[in-house]
Amino acid sequence: MVRSWFFFILIPFTSFSQAQQINSFDICVYGASSGGVIAAYSASRLGKKVILISESLHPGGLSSGGLGNTDIGNKSAITGLARDFYRRIGQHYGNAEQWIFEPHVAEEIFLDYIKSADVQVLYNQHLISVKKSGTRLQEIIVSSNHVGLKGVTEIIRAKEFIDCSYEGDLMAMASVSYTVGRESNLEYNETYNGVQLKDKHQFPDGVDPYNVPGESASGVLWGISTQIPAPSGTGDKKIQAYNFRICLTDSLQNRIEITRPGNYDSTLYNLLLRYIEIKKPKNLEDGLLNINLMPGRKTDINNNGPFSTDMIGMNYGYPDGNFETRKKIIQDHIDYDKGLLYFLGHDKRIPEYLRNEMLKWGYPRDEYPDNDHWTPQLYIRESRRMIGEYVMTEANCVGKLRISDSVGEAAYTMDSHNCQRVIVNGMVRNEGDVQVGGFAPYPISYRSIIPKKTECTNLLVPVCLSASHIAYGSIRMEPVFMVLGQSSAIAAVMAIDLHLSLQEIPIKKLQKELKEDPLVMRRFKQQR
Repeated sequence: MVRSWFFFILIPFTSFSQAQQINSFDICVYGASSGGVIAAYSASRLGKKVILISESLHPGGLSSGGLGNTDIGNKSAITGLARDFYRRIGQHYGNAEQWIFEPHVAEEIFLDYIKSADVQVLYNQHLISVKKSGTRLQEIIVSSNHVGLKGVTEIIRAKEFIDCSYEGDLMAMASVSYTVGRESNLEYNETYNGVQLKDKHQFPDGVDPYNVPGESASGVLWGISTQIPAPSGTGDKKIQAYNFRICLTDSLQNRIEITRPGNYDSTLYNLLLRYIEIKKPKNLEDGLLNINLMPGRKTDINNNGPFSTDMIGMNYGYPDGNFETRKKIIQDHIDYDKGLLYFLGHDKRIPEYLRNEMLKWGYPRDEYPDNDHWTPQLYIRESRRMIGEYVMTEANCVGKLRISDSVGEAAYTMDSHNCQRVIVNGMVRNEGDVQVGGFAPYPISYRSIIPKKTECTNLLVPVCLSASHIAYGSIRMEPVFMVLGQSSAIAAVMAIDLHLSLQEIPIKKLQKELKEDPLVMRRFKQQR
């Protein structure tokens, strides 16, 4: 396995500037999510000098980070290099295409994209500042997260920038307008935005929230808010829950025992015990864990039920948090999810049949060996969302509004996980879960992946794109990020070649390129 690296020669230095190295590129892609890898690959295939900046050591984001049971919606919406990715997955397993896969297989394919297009990659970095002149980004400064390279910075200059991070850090530092949280239904004339108390992943009646059942003065169990929920449809700054998509295995040869985590706190799961007492689940998949089976006798475990792997209400500080704040939130989620697995397998208050079922699983020896066999990618379902030239809304999702500048399609259910855990009529309730689908694939506007012209003219944002909370819930799927990453790269190349701002490029020409050269083959052959 070959990785593209920048190597540093460490010499003594006495000032911040002495540690800086300056590199110039045509296109800088910030964030090595699945969309970021595809964007960098596409731009490089089109003859541009490209750098991909990764915040971790593993390219591919969530697609190589445990989400192997792909959220699709409708396969017809997955085109171009995104479809090529799932065909390459299929080839690995001896099929025409495949949508269910092991993490290391996905990472190998992302690395192959990087290597085959000669993309330069700067791994394990985070953004610390940007420089603009008028409405144009000129350069960014990134700093190494690696212990041995702390304080070593790089200045990256480029003609065009693409922010493919899940957080939208480059967008935010470039002073582009964005929002966090949920709009009210009134803002965009929607139905499913804002506060929503519905029945999915919901507690049954009778689950008591208080430390001493029936006594509110005793305080509430961990994870429960004492705030009175606002009326339905009210906007707020709350964020749908994050978790890890957990890869485990029941292979005796490959399994590593789930041991007690260092920061284990069993009191975090007292509410789970009360839920189990009323629910009486038949097995782990009966309202506890969503165990998606994968090749290699592995899992992609997702949230299932009212108390599961989602750490509800514990991510509000993440979108606008600094590096250290986010690091703590990520560690809290690791402790919570690892602790949950241990609790289900070892706490004597859990019914024995559930404990025995949990003990069959362990961490896979052949996944994430450099990270204690645990995915390094937190599932950041939603962070910042740009307010760009056009805002995608519920009306786009359900087909009430159609646009003519499509650069990709989405088709998944409008999907929000819960945002808070509250008390209603003396019982525990989750709030924020929405699952509304049944609509055909719909187009995503080019104007939703570019900022307003008055704010920035050489930045594309295909991941934290311009969409309302509930519309983003449909768009925010990994295949769509790959589709929009490719579209962003081609738009950036066109802006360079035609000497235009991103807001000025001819959309019909962009659409023609996407249609006629979906695998970015033609110009690669001409220019190499």
